Amino acid sequence: MTAFTADDLIACYRQGVFPMADGRRDERLFLVDPMRRGVLPLDAFHISRRLARTVRSDRFEVRLDSAFSAVIEACAAARPGRAETWINRTIQDLCLELFARGCAHSVETWADGRLAGGLYGVCLGGAFFGESMFSSQRDASKVALVHLVARLRVGGFGLLDAQFTTDHLHGFGAVEISKADYRRRLAAALALEADFLALPAYAGGAAALQATSHRS
Repeated sequence: MTAFTADDLIACYRQGVFPMADGRRDERLFLVDPMRRGVLPLDAFHISRRLARTVRSDRFEVRLDSAFSAVIEACAAARPGRAETWINRTIQDLCLELFARGCAHSVETWADGRLAGGLYGVCLGGAFFGESMFSSQRDASKVALVHLVARLRVGGFGLLDAQFTTDHLHGFGAVEISKADYRRRLAAALALEADFLALPAYAGGAAALQATSHRS
């Protein structure tokens, strides 16, 4: 059986499917093509007043791509209420290869020189496929998400794929759409010439909030 490669993974994302595993120690992966898809509309992103104050305060130092491997490790780790993960070593190694190619990124929040939270995902054209996030301190992953959305808006992206909706993501404005609608949005986003690095890596909370504010 031919090994599943990073090129295969990129092709899957372009077709609207994504990989998962049954467990951390299961080396196999399977492809998911849900009938309903969760997305975070970039033009309708919602931030609570409390979270906006936290973002503006710059309580966390936000870094880009400085600890990609550590972010995946933290996302894959067992945590209270979730003993198992869908991120196995096969998926992790493939994402590390995409990161080496510049096709995957992490947005990290740091406190007192330690990684406090973050997220990672795959970036193709004007589509960002959010994979997972983690937090060891209150609001750490939420601040990373705000900075991600700011970066995607400034960079001209058209799609933030959340895979599935959750109560957590609903609070930010996530919606569930049909497979057909998702495929249309994906095709349009992949055709865009977006720039994930258009927003400076050192952009602070005020700049992130300004970038995520609704535009008419």
